[in-house]
Amino acid sequence: MVVKDLELGAGMPVRKLLEMMGEMGGFMGPHLSKSYQTLLEMLRDGECLRIISFTGNIVSTGLRGILADMARRRLFNLFITTCGALDHDLARSRAGYEAGSFDSDDYELAERNIHRLGNVWISSKSYGSVIESEMRKLCGELEGPVSTYELCWRLGERIDSDSSFLTWCWRNKIPVVVPGIVDGAVGYQLWLNMQGRKFYIDLMKDESLLNELMWSHTRKGGLVLGGGISKHHLLWWAQFGGEGLDYAIYISTADEYDGSLSGARPREAITWHKVSAKAKHVFVKADATLALPFLYLATLEALAENP
Repeated sequence: MVVKDLELGAGMPVRKLLEMMGEMGGFMGPHLSKSYQTLLEMLRDGECLRIISFTGNIVSTGLRGILADMARRRLFNLFITTCGALDHDLARSRAGYEAGSFDSDDYELAERNIHRLGNVWISSKSYGSVIESEMRKLCGELEGPVSTYELCWRLGERIDSDSSFLTWCWRNKIPVVVPGIVDGAVGYQLWLNMQGRKFYIDLMKDESLLNELMWSHTRKGGLVLGGGISKHHLLWWAQFGGEGLDYAIYISTADEYDGSLSGARPREAITWHKVSAKAKHVFVKADATLALPFLYLATLEALAENP
């Protein structure tokens, strides 16, 4: 294929840009273009179980709005994430975060009781105390065995905000599974408030749901944002009830040469039978805050023209 120059014009749809990027040659541009084509095909596949996994840090950013919109539009059947995603969705629904800088003086921020998450500033008043107050009320209402997806629905109901991805997952009954539920502020409050209460978190109930979903769908697709436990849980369960993912889109800045799961490419998952050898797959080495807005907007444009 001959390398073609990009020819841009005012008012050009984003999907046209991504289509052209598929012929631009280097370097990650064609990968982003392929991720668009793969995601679009996955969303149009009526027999496909569509799964998204993501790390909690992106919920502290404006990408939270895209996650909420995905749930609102029911584009995915299953969300898999980390406890931090619950922390930030809850905290941002009750208080604001600030745009900061990677170059901030961390000692000065600590004196001002401001937590830094990259270049996002989070006042301690907007985080710990907010989550503690809300979770104390929620835990007082819980009884018996509670899965993390049931917990997320209850939390989304309590948040009750159009800006919250948990609220939209609750409204549309999209399961949100959090395999590492204790690794965060919400998880700590669950442990703290379980003392003498009538509820407990039943992770095996989550696994039973995942087992049912995987075996009832022979076709599966995954949009994987970042790495960690949420990525692995998606891939682990994808191997059951079929030959692995039929569509796999990874967006990550992690490197594969330290042997990490976060940096592993889809081709490595093929050796574990977590991604099908016949799958359409792509790895976009980029920060999700750069890649996902273009990918998502182009996909919405294409779906609006031809669902």
